[in-house]
Amino acid sequence: MSTTRETILSALHAALQTLPNATVLRGEVLPERVPAGGLVILRDGEPGEPEVTLSPLQYHYEHRAEVEVIVQGRTPVDRDAAFDTLVQAIGTALAADRTLGGSCDWVEAQAPAPTDLAQEGAEGIKAAVMPVILSYSTVDPLI
Repeated sequence: MSTTRETILSALHAALQTLPNATVLRGEVLPERVPAGGLVILRDGEPGEPEVTLSPLQYHYEHRAEVEVIVQGRTPVDRDAAFDTLVQAIGTALAADRTLGGSCDWVEAQAPAPTDLAQEGAEGIKAAVMPVILSYSTVDPLI
């Protein structure tokens, strides 16, 4: 049986896998090439310090997962369009089910802060880390 945290992260990964044309990975290293439809890598992130309530004992988390969004294109306009399309698709996928199938109380992405990267001899890259906040409660931080 998976922990609450792993169940939620797996559900988030499954939601991201519905993105059209994008390659979605979890916990992988950055591959040598960015796929044409863009690349999304889910990082487990940090659960942070929980708020604790007693009677009954509950640990309430605002877990901060990270979604790396990476696109490649010939021109800045191409990269901007591809990035915008991919970020919008992520937003749509998360808005479709804010509880990730009932595995968490709420999921919400925060705005990405993109940066453009140059690669010698290759098309430029636009990338960002998008925080995704997973709100959930559990009876034990290790369960």
